[in-house]
Amino acid sequence: MINMKATTKATTAWLNSEEYKTLNFAREKLVINPAKACQPLGALLCALGIENCLPFTHGSQGCTAYFRSTLSRHFREPVAAVSDSMTEDSAVFGGQMNLIEGLRNAYALYKPEVIAVFTSCMAEVMGDDINSYVGLAKHGDAIPKDLPVALGHTPSFKGSHITGYDTMFKALLEVLATPREADKLNDRLYVVPGFDTYPGNLREYKRVLKLMNAPFTLLPDNSDVVDAPNLGTYQLYPGGTPMTEVKDALNAKSFLFLQSYTSMTSSKYVASKEVSTETIPMPIGIKGMDQFIQAVAKSTGLEVPDEITNERGRAVDAMTDAHQYIHGKRFSLFGDPDLLIGLVSFLLEMGGLPVHIVCTNSTTPFKKAMEALLETSPYGKDATLYANKDLWHLRSLLVTEPVDMLIGDSHGKWAARDANIPLVRIGFPITDRVNLHRSPIVGYTGVINLISMIANTFLDDVDRNSPEATFEMMR
Repeated sequence: MINMKATTKATTAWLNSEEYKTLNFAREKLVINPAKACQPLGALLCALGIENCLPFTHGSQGCTAYFRSTLSRHFREPVAAVSDSMTEDSAVFGGQMNLIEGLRNAYALYKPEVIAVFTSCMAEVMGDDINSYVGLAKHGDAIPKDLPVALGHTPSFKGSHITGYDTMFKALLEVLATPREADKLNDRLYVVPGFDTYPGNLREYKRVLKLMNAPFTLLPDNSDVVDAPNLGTYQLYPGGTPMTEVKDALNAKSFLFLQSYTSMTSSKYVASKEVSTETIPMPIGIKGMDQFIQAVAKSTGLEVPDEITNERGRAVDAMTDAHQYIHGKRFSLFGDPDLLIGLVSFLLEMGGLPVHIVCTNSTTPFKKAMEALLETSPYGKDATLYANKDLWHLRSLLVTEPVDMLIGDSHGKWAARDANIPLVRIGFPITDRVNLHRSPIVGYTGVINLISMIANTFLDDVDRNSPEATFEMMR
Protein backbone atom coordinates (compact mmCIF):
# COMPACT_ATOMS: atom_id res chain seq x y z
CA MET A 1 0.00 0.00 0.00
CA ILE A 2 1.32 3.44 -0.96
CA ASN A 3 2.11 5.75 1.94
CA MET A 4 0.67 8.98 0.51
CA LYS A 5 2.06 11.15 3.31
CA ALA A 6 5.59 9.88 2.74
CA THR A 7 5.22 10.14 -1.03
CA THR A 8 3.99 13.73 -0.80
CA LYS A 9 6.86 14.62 1.53
CA ALA A 10 9.39 13.09 -0.85
CA THR A 11 7.87 14.86 -3.84
CA THR A 12 7.91 18.20 -2.05
CA ALA A 13 11.55 17.69 -1.06
CA TRP A 14 12.44 17.00 -4.70
CA LEU A 15 10.50 20.06 -5.92
CA ASN A 16 12.51 22.12 -3.45
CA SER A 17 15.87 20.76 -4.62
CA GLU A 18 18.62 22.22 -6.78
CA GLU A 19 18.18 19.28 -9.11
CA TYR A 20 14.59 20.21 -9.81
CA LYS A 21 15.45 23.90 -10.19
CA THR A 22 17.94 22.99 -12.93
CA LEU A 23 15.28 20.98 -14.76
CA ASN A 24 12.71 23.72 -14.20
CA PHE A 25 14.93 26.40 -15.74
CA ALA A 26 15.65 24.12 -18.70
CA ARG A 27 12.02 24.53 -19.82
CA GLU A 28 11.74 26.21 -23.23
CA LYS A 29 8.18 25.79 -24.54
CA LEU A 30 6.07 25.20 -21.45
CA VAL A 31 4.94 28.24 -19.43
CA ILE A 32 3.54 27.72 -15.92
CA ASN A 33 1.66 30.61 -14.31
CA PRO A 34 3.10 33.59 -16.21
CA ALA A 35 3.03 36.93 -14.40
CA LYS A 36 1.12 38.72 -17.13
CA ALA A 37 -2.34 38.98 -18.70
CA CYS A 38 -3.32 39.22 -22.36
CA GLN A 39 -3.46 42.27 -24.59
CA PRO A 40 -7.24 42.85 -24.66
CA LEU A 41 -7.39 43.27 -20.88
CA GLY A 42 -4.99 46.20 -21.13
CA ALA A 43 -6.97 47.66 -24.03
CA LEU A 44 -10.16 47.46 -21.96
CA LEU A 45 -8.58 49.27 -19.00
CA CYS A 46 -7.32 52.01 -21.30
CA ALA A 47 -10.77 52.53 -22.85
CA LEU A 48 -12.36 52.86 -19.40
CA GLY A 49 -10.34 56.05 -18.89
CA ILE A 50 -12.15 58.00 -21.63
CA GLU A 51 -15.44 59.78 -20.97
CA ASN A 52 -18.50 57.97 -22.38
CA CYS A 53 -16.34 55.30 -24.03
CA LEU A 54 -17.67 51.75 -24.41
CA PRO A 55 -15.05 48.95 -24.54
CA PHE A 56 -15.99 46.36 -27.20
CA THR A 57 -14.34 42.97 -27.66
CA HIS A 58 -14.35 41.53 -31.16
CA GLY A 59 -14.17 37.96 -29.93
CA SER A 60 -15.89 35.42 -27.75
CA GLN A 61 -18.10 36.21 -24.80
CA GLY A 62 -15.89 34.07 -22.58
CA CYS A 63 -12.84 36.25 -23.26
CA THR A 64 -14.75 39.37 -22.31
CA ALA A 65 -16.02 37.69 -19.15
CA TYR A 66 -12.41 36.94 -18.17
CA PHE A 67 -11.28 40.55 -18.69
CA ARG A 68 -14.25 41.95 -16.80
CA SER A 69 -14.07 39.49 -13.91
CA THR A 70 -10.31 39.95 -13.45
CA LEU A 71 -10.68 43.73 -13.30
CA SER A 72 -13.80 43.53 -11.12
CA ARG A 73 -12.11 41.24 -8.61
CA HIS A 74 -9.19 43.64 -8.31
CA PHE A 75 -11.19 46.88 -8.10
CA ARG A 76 -14.31 45.34 -6.52
CA GLU A 77 -16.33 47.44 -8.93
CA PRO A 78 -18.51 46.56 -11.94
CA VAL A 79 -16.57 46.86 -15.19
CA ALA A 80 -18.63 47.70 -18.27
CA ALA A 81 -17.66 46.09 -21.57
CA VAL A 82 -19.48 44.35 -24.41
CA SER A 83 -18.67 41.59 -26.88
CA ASP A 84 -19.92 40.55 -30.31
CA SER A 85 -19.94 36.94 -29.03
CA MET A 86 -18.02 35.17 -31.76
CA THR A 87 -18.54 31.38 -31.73
CA GLU A 88 -17.57 28.35 -33.83
CA ASP A 89 -19.57 29.70 -36.80
CA SER A 90 -17.57 32.91 -36.70
CA ALA A 91 -14.33 30.94 -36.66
CA VAL A 92 -15.36 29.32 -39.94
CA PHE A 93 -17.14 32.13 -41.76
CA GLY A 94 -15.49 35.18 -40.20
CA GLY A 95 -16.73 37.73 -37.70
CA GLN A 96 -18.15 40.38 -40.04
CA MET A 97 -21.80 39.91 -39.09
CA ASN A 98 -20.94 39.57 -35.40
CA LEU A 99 -19.13 42.91 -35.40
CA ILE A 100 -21.78 44.77 -37.40
CA GLU A 101 -24.68 43.47 -35.32
CA GLY A 102 -22.69 43.88 -32.12
CA LEU A 103 -22.00 47.53 -32.92
CA ARG A 104 -25.64 48.09 -33.81
CA ASN A 105 -26.88 46.63 -30.52
CA ALA A 106 -24.20 48.28 -28.39
CA TYR A 107 -24.94 51.72 -29.76
CA ALA A 108 -28.71 51.27 -29.52
CA LEU A 109 -28.54 50.11 -25.90
CA TYR A 110 -25.71 52.15 -24.39
CA LYS A 111 -25.40 55.31 -26.55
CA PRO A 112 -21.63 55.71 -26.18
CA GLU A 113 -19.80 58.76 -27.46
CA VAL A 114 -16.97 56.54 -28.70
CA ILE A 115 -16.56 52.77 -29.03
CA ALA A 116 -13.15 51.16 -28.45
CA VAL A 117 -12.95 47.91 -30.44
CA PHE A 118 -10.15 45.47 -29.65
CA THR A 119 -9.59 41.92 -30.80
CA SER A 120 -9.11 38.53 -29.19
CA CYS A 121 -7.12 35.53 -30.42
CA MET A 122 -9.88 34.14 -32.63
CA ALA A 123 -10.29 37.29 -34.72
CA GLU A 124 -6.54 37.72 -35.10
CA VAL A 125 -5.90 34.10 -36.13
CA MET A 126 -8.59 34.43 -38.82
CA GLY A 127 -7.28 37.82 -39.91
CA ASP A 128 -10.59 39.69 -39.68
CA ASP A 129 -10.45 43.08 -41.43
CA ILE A 130 -12.12 45.01 -38.63
CA ASN A 131 -11.48 48.38 -40.26
CA SER A 132 -13.49 47.26 -43.29
CA TYR A 133 -16.22 45.79 -41.08
CA VAL A 134 -16.65 49.07 -39.20
CA GLY A 135 -16.92 50.86 -42.54
CA LEU A 136 -19.67 48.47 -43.59
CA ALA A 137 -21.44 49.01 -40.27
CA LYS A 138 -21.51 52.77 -40.86
CA HIS A 139 -22.48 52.37 -44.52
CA GLY A 140 -25.39 50.13 -43.50
CA ASP A 141 -26.51 52.56 -40.77
CA ALA A 142 -25.82 50.08 -37.98
CA ILE A 143 -24.08 52.97 -36.22
CA PRO A 144 -23.91 56.70 -37.03
CA LYS A 145 -21.39 57.60 -39.70
CA ASP A 146 -19.80 60.19 -37.42
CA LEU A 147 -19.44 57.87 -34.40
CA PRO A 148 -15.73 57.52 -33.53
CA VAL A 149 -14.65 53.87 -33.39
CA ALA A 150 -11.11 53.20 -32.20
CA LEU A 151 -9.62 49.96 -33.52
CA GLY A 152 -6.90 48.08 -31.72
CA HIS A 153 -5.36 44.82 -32.93
CA THR A 154 -4.63 43.05 -29.64
CA PRO A 155 -3.83 39.34 -30.20
CA SER A 156 -3.60 37.49 -26.90
CA PHE A 157 -0.86 35.19 -28.19
CA LYS A 158 1.57 38.10 -28.51
CA GLY A 159 2.75 40.74 -26.05
CA SER A 160 0.84 41.28 -22.82
CA HIS A 161 -1.69 43.58 -21.17
CA ILE A 162 0.71 46.51 -21.31
CA THR A 163 1.06 46.08 -25.08
CA GLY A 164 -2.73 46.14 -25.41
CA TYR A 165 -2.95 49.31 -23.33
CA ASP A 166 -0.39 51.02 -25.55
CA THR A 167 -2.13 49.89 -28.75
CA MET A 168 -5.55 51.09 -27.62
CA PHE A 169 -4.26 54.44 -26.37
CA LYS A 170 -2.73 55.15 -29.77
CA ALA A 171 -5.95 54.06 -31.51
CA LEU A 172 -8.05 56.38 -29.33
CA LEU A 173 -5.78 59.33 -30.10
CA GLU A 174 -5.97 58.56 -33.81
CA VAL A 175 -9.78 58.74 -33.94
CA LEU A 176 -10.48 61.35 -31.26
CA ALA A 177 -7.66 63.90 -31.24
CA THR A 178 -7.98 66.66 -33.81
CA PRO A 179 -4.85 67.56 -35.85
CA ARG A 180 -2.40 69.94 -34.27
CA GLU A 181 -2.87 73.54 -35.38
CA ALA A 182 -0.36 76.26 -34.58
CA ASP A 183 -3.04 78.87 -33.85
CA LYS A 184 -5.01 76.55 -31.53
CA LEU A 185 -2.32 75.32 -29.16
CA ASN A 186 -3.34 75.04 -25.52
CA ASP A 187 -1.17 75.51 -22.48
CA ARG A 188 -1.83 72.12 -20.96
CA LEU A 189 0.50 69.36 -19.85
CA TYR A 190 -0.96 65.97 -20.76
CA VAL A 191 0.11 63.30 -18.26
CA VAL A 192 -0.21 59.66 -19.36
CA PRO A 193 -0.14 57.27 -16.38
CA GLY A 194 0.09 54.04 -18.40
CA PHE A 195 -1.26 50.68 -17.25
CA ASP A 196 -1.91 51.61 -13.62
CA THR A 197 -4.43 49.67 -11.54
CA TYR A 198 -4.19 52.00 -8.55
CA PRO A 199 -6.83 54.75 -8.69
CA GLY A 200 -5.01 56.04 -5.63
CA ASN A 201 -1.99 56.67 -7.88
CA LEU A 202 -4.03 58.61 -10.41
CA ARG A 203 -5.56 60.78 -7.68
CA GLU A 204 -2.09 61.38 -6.24
CA TYR A 205 -0.85 62.65 -9.61
CA LYS A 206 -3.80 65.01 -9.85
CA ARG A 207 -3.36 66.24 -6.28
CA VAL A 208 0.31 67.06 -6.79
CA LEU A 209 -0.30 68.74 -10.15
CA LYS A 210 -2.99 70.90 -8.56
CA LEU A 211 -0.59 71.83 -5.75
CA MET A 212 1.81 73.07 -8.43
CA ASN A 213 -1.01 75.00 -10.15
CA ALA A 214 -0.14 73.22 -13.36
CA PRO A 215 -2.68 73.27 -16.20
CA PHE A 216 -2.93 69.53 -16.91
CA THR A 217 -5.00 66.67 -18.23
CA LEU A 218 -4.60 63.10 -17.02
CA LEU A 219 -5.11 60.89 -20.06
CA PRO A 220 -6.60 58.32 -19.74
CA ASP A 221 -8.11 58.76 -16.27
CA ASN A 222 -10.15 55.80 -14.99
CA SER A 223 -9.96 56.72 -11.29
CA ASP A 224 -13.67 57.60 -11.01
CA VAL A 225 -14.65 54.64 -13.19
CA VAL A 226 -12.97 51.82 -11.27
CA ASP A 227 -13.39 53.54 -7.89
CA ALA A 228 -16.76 55.27 -8.21
CA PRO A 229 -18.63 56.54 -5.14
CA ASN A 230 -21.63 54.51 -4.05
CA LEU A 231 -24.45 57.05 -4.26
CA GLY A 232 -27.28 54.59 -4.67
CA THR A 233 -27.59 54.69 -8.45
CA TYR A 234 -25.60 52.96 -11.18
CA GLN A 235 -23.87 55.03 -13.84
CA LEU A 236 -22.62 53.28 -16.96
CA TYR A 237 -20.08 56.04 -17.67
CA PRO A 238 -19.15 57.49 -14.26
CA GLY A 239 -15.97 59.33 -15.23
CA GLY A 240 -13.00 59.39 -17.55
CA THR A 241 -10.96 62.11 -19.22
CA PRO A 242 -13.40 64.72 -20.63
CA MET A 243 -13.94 64.29 -24.35
CA THR A 244 -13.18 67.95 -25.05
CA GLU A 245 -9.71 67.52 -23.54
CA VAL A 246 -9.11 64.25 -25.43
CA LYS A 247 -9.98 65.94 -28.73
CA ASP A 248 -7.55 68.78 -27.96
CA ALA A 249 -4.71 66.45 -26.92
CA LEU A 250 -2.43 67.02 -29.93
CA ASN A 251 -2.59 70.77 -29.32
CA ALA A 252 -0.96 70.22 -25.94
CA LYS A 253 2.04 72.17 -24.77
CA SER A 254 3.67 68.85 -23.95
CA PHE A 255 3.08 65.21 -23.02
CA LEU A 256 4.59 63.46 -20.01
CA PHE A 257 4.50 59.64 -20.11
CA LEU A 258 4.95 58.00 -16.71
CA GLN A 259 5.70 54.46 -17.87
CA SER A 260 8.40 53.66 -20.41
CA TYR A 261 7.28 50.18 -21.46
CA THR A 262 3.52 50.77 -21.55
CA SER A 263 3.77 53.68 -23.97
CA MET A 264 6.43 52.83 -26.51
CA THR A 265 4.09 53.03 -29.53
CA SER A 266 1.79 55.81 -28.33
CA SER A 267 4.65 58.09 -27.24
CA LYS A 268 6.22 57.79 -30.69
CA TYR A 269 2.86 58.61 -32.27
CA VAL A 270 2.47 61.76 -30.17
CA ALA A 271 6.05 62.83 -30.90
CA SER A 272 5.42 62.31 -34.64
CA LYS A 273 2.73 65.02 -34.41
CA GLU A 274 5.37 67.58 -33.36
CA VAL A 275 4.24 67.57 -29.73
CA SER A 276 6.95 67.89 -27.10
CA THR A 277 7.12 64.55 -25.24
CA GLU A 278 9.07 63.19 -22.31
CA THR A 279 9.00 59.71 -20.81
CA ILE A 280 10.14 59.10 -17.24
CA PRO A 281 10.08 56.04 -14.98
CA MET A 282 6.99 55.42 -12.86
CA PRO A 283 7.46 57.88 -9.96
CA ILE A 284 8.01 55.36 -7.17
CA GLY A 285 10.52 56.24 -4.47
CA ILE A 286 12.25 59.53 -3.77
CA LYS A 287 14.30 59.56 -6.97
CA GLY A 288 11.29 58.62 -9.09
CA MET A 289 9.09 61.36 -7.64
CA ASP A 290 11.90 63.91 -7.87
CA GLN A 291 12.06 63.20 -11.61
CA PHE A 292 8.30 63.71 -11.91
CA ILE A 293 8.39 67.06 -10.08
CA GLN A 294 11.35 68.24 -12.13
CA ALA A 295 9.69 67.21 -15.39
CA VAL A 296 6.49 69.08 -14.51
CA ALA A 297 8.43 72.16 -13.43
CA LYS A 298 10.47 72.13 -16.64
CA SER A 299 7.43 71.73 -18.86
CA THR A 300 5.27 74.35 -17.15
CA GLY A 301 7.93 76.78 -15.95
CA LEU A 302 6.37 76.70 -12.47
CA GLU A 303 8.18 76.80 -9.14
CA VAL A 304 7.93 73.87 -6.75
CA PRO A 305 5.75 74.98 -3.81
CA ASP A 306 6.88 74.60 -0.21
CA GLU A 307 4.09 72.12 0.46
CA ILE A 308 5.66 69.60 -1.93
CA THR A 309 9.11 70.25 -0.49
CA ASN A 310 7.70 69.51 2.96
CA GLU A 311 6.04 66.33 1.70
CA ARG A 312 9.42 65.18 0.39
CA GLY A 313 10.97 65.94 3.77
CA ARG A 314 8.36 63.86 5.57
CA ALA A 315 9.02 60.95 3.21
CA VAL A 316 12.76 61.16 3.88
CA ASP A 317 12.02 61.27 7.61
CA ALA A 318 9.89 58.14 7.28
CA MET A 319 12.76 56.42 5.47
CA THR A 320 15.11 57.35 8.29
CA ASP A 321 12.69 56.11 10.95
CA ALA A 322 12.24 52.72 9.31
CA HIS A 323 15.52 52.02 7.54
CA GLN A 324 16.65 49.46 10.14
CA TYR A 325 13.67 47.24 9.31
CA ILE A 326 14.40 47.12 5.57
CA HIS A 327 18.16 47.69 5.27
CA GLY A 328 19.98 44.46 4.45
CA LYS A 329 16.79 42.43 3.95
CA ARG A 330 16.65 40.16 0.91
CA PHE A 331 13.73 40.55 -1.49
CA SER A 332 12.24 38.75 -4.46
CA LEU A 333 9.96 40.69 -6.79
CA PHE A 334 7.78 40.01 -9.81
CA GLY A 335 5.53 42.18 -11.95
CA ASP A 336 5.41 44.47 -14.97
CA PRO A 337 8.56 46.21 -16.23
CA ASP A 338 7.64 49.77 -15.20
CA LEU A 339 6.49 48.70 -11.74
CA LEU A 340 9.67 46.67 -11.17
CA ILE A 341 11.93 49.56 -12.14
CA GLY A 342 10.17 51.74 -9.57
CA LEU A 343 10.10 49.17 -6.78
CA VAL A 344 13.73 48.15 -7.22
CA SER A 345 14.79 51.80 -7.20
CA PHE A 346 12.85 52.30 -3.95
CA LEU A 347 14.43 49.22 -2.31
CA LEU A 348 17.91 50.39 -3.27
CA GLU A 349 17.17 53.76 -1.63
CA MET A 350 16.21 51.91 1.56
CA GLY A 351 19.24 49.63 1.52
CA GLY A 352 17.15 46.59 0.66
CA LEU A 353 18.66 43.81 -1.40
CA PRO A 354 16.67 42.83 -4.50
CA VAL A 355 17.83 39.27 -5.14
CA HIS A 356 15.39 37.69 -7.62
CA ILE A 357 13.55 39.91 -10.12
CA VAL A 358 11.11 37.98 -12.30
CA CYS A 359 9.52 39.73 -15.28
CA THR A 360 7.45 37.54 -17.60
CA ASN A 361 6.80 40.37 -20.07
CA SER A 362 10.40 41.56 -20.16
CA THR A 363 11.92 43.23 -23.22
CA THR A 364 15.49 43.94 -24.26
CA PRO A 365 15.24 47.68 -23.41
CA PHE A 366 13.82 46.84 -19.98
CA LYS A 367 16.57 44.31 -19.32
CA LYS A 368 19.22 46.91 -20.11
CA ALA A 369 17.49 49.54 -17.95
CA MET A 370 17.14 47.19 -14.97
CA GLU A 371 20.76 46.05 -15.17
CA ALA A 372 21.89 49.69 -15.38
CA LEU A 373 19.77 50.58 -12.33
CA LEU A 374 21.21 47.70 -10.29
CA GLU A 375 24.76 48.82 -11.12
CA THR A 376 24.12 52.24 -9.55
CA SER A 377 24.01 50.81 -6.02
CA PRO A 378 26.11 48.35 -4.01
CA TYR A 379 22.79 46.90 -2.81
CA GLY A 380 22.06 45.71 -6.34
CA LYS A 381 25.26 43.73 -6.89
CA ASP A 382 23.73 40.34 -5.98
CA ALA A 383 20.49 40.85 -7.91
CA THR A 384 19.54 38.77 -10.95
CA LEU A 385 16.85 39.65 -13.46
CA TYR A 386 15.02 36.58 -14.73
CA ALA A 387 13.62 37.87 -18.01
CA ASN A 388 10.59 36.12 -19.50
CA LYS A 389 10.40 33.63 -16.65
CA ASP A 390 7.21 32.63 -14.81
CA LEU A 391 6.03 32.10 -11.26
CA TRP A 392 6.99 28.42 -11.24
CA HIS A 393 10.56 29.50 -11.93
CA LEU A 394 10.16 31.98 -9.08
CA ARG A 395 9.06 29.21 -6.72
CA SER A 396 12.26 27.26 -7.42
CA LEU A 397 14.30 30.36 -6.66
CA LEU A 398 12.53 31.04 -3.38
CA VAL A 399 13.00 27.52 -2.00
CA THR A 400 16.63 27.12 -3.09
CA GLU A 401 17.96 30.66 -2.61
CA PRO A 402 15.95 31.97 0.36
CA VAL A 403 14.93 35.60 0.78
CA ASP A 404 13.13 37.50 3.53
CA MET A 405 10.13 38.75 1.57
CA LEU A 406 8.31 38.42 -1.74
CA ILE A 407 6.77 41.50 -3.39
CA GLY A 408 4.15 41.00 -6.08
CA ASP A 409 0.45 40.48 -6.74
CA SER A 410 -1.89 37.86 -5.28
CA HIS A 411 -0.62 35.14 -7.62
CA GLY A 412 2.55 34.98 -5.55
CA LYS A 413 0.86 33.71 -2.39
CA TRP A 414 1.45 30.01 -3.15
CA ALA A 415 5.17 30.45 -3.76
CA ALA A 416 5.47 32.63 -0.65
CA ARG A 417 3.68 30.00 1.44
CA ASP A 418 5.90 27.21 0.12
CA ALA A 419 8.98 29.28 0.97
CA ASN A 420 7.52 30.32 4.37
CA ILE A 421 8.06 34.03 3.76
CA PRO A 422 5.66 37.00 3.84
CA LEU A 423 4.15 38.42 0.66
CA VAL A 424 3.59 42.16 0.33
CA ARG A 425 0.91 42.59 -2.29
CA ILE A 426 1.84 45.22 -4.87
CA GLY A 427 0.77 45.07 -8.51
CA PHE A 428 -2.12 43.53 -10.42
CA PRO A 429 -4.29 41.72 -9.66
CA ILE A 430 -4.80 41.89 -5.92
CA THR A 431 -7.85 39.73 -5.25
CA ASP A 432 -7.34 38.48 -1.70
CA ARG A 433 -6.96 41.77 0.16
CA VAL A 434 -9.16 44.87 0.12
CA ASN A 435 -8.59 48.56 -0.62
CA LEU A 436 -4.89 48.36 -1.40
CA HIS A 437 -5.53 49.89 -4.84
CA ARG A 438 -6.98 52.99 -3.16
CA SER A 439 -3.69 53.92 -1.49
CA PRO A 440 -0.99 55.43 -3.72
CA ILE A 441 2.40 53.77 -4.11
CA VAL A 442 3.68 56.67 -6.22
CA GLY A 443 4.86 60.07 -5.05
CA TYR A 444 6.23 61.04 -1.67
CA THR A 445 3.00 59.79 -0.09
CA GLY A 446 3.65 56.47 -1.83
CA VAL A 447 7.11 56.29 -0.27
CA ILE A 448 5.55 56.40 3.20
CA ASN A 449 2.90 53.85 2.22
CA LEU A 450 5.47 51.42 0.81
CA ILE A 451 7.68 51.74 3.89
CA SER A 452 4.68 51.13 6.15
CA MET A 453 3.54 48.04 4.20
CA ILE A 454 6.98 46.43 4.06
CA ALA A 455 8.33 47.34 7.51
CA ASN A 456 5.09 46.54 9.33
CA THR A 457 4.82 43.18 7.57
CA PHE A 458 8.30 42.31 8.85
CA LEU A 459 7.34 43.48 12.36
CA ASP A 460 4.10 41.48 12.30
CA ASP A 461 6.19 38.44 11.37
CA VAL A 462 8.58 39.10 14.26
CA ASP A 463 5.76 39.37 16.80
CA ARG A 464 3.96 36.31 15.45
CA ASN A 465 7.09 34.15 15.76
CA SER A 466 8.69 35.61 18.91
CA PRO A 467 9.08 33.40 21.98
CA GLU A 468 7.78 34.81 25.26
CA ALA A 469 11.22 36.02 26.32
CA THR A 470 11.59 38.38 23.34
CA PHE A 471 7.94 39.39 22.87
CA GLU A 472 8.42 43.12 23.39
CA MET A 473 6.28 46.26 23.31
CA MET A 474 8.99 48.14 21.40
CA ARG A 475 10.28 47.06 18.02
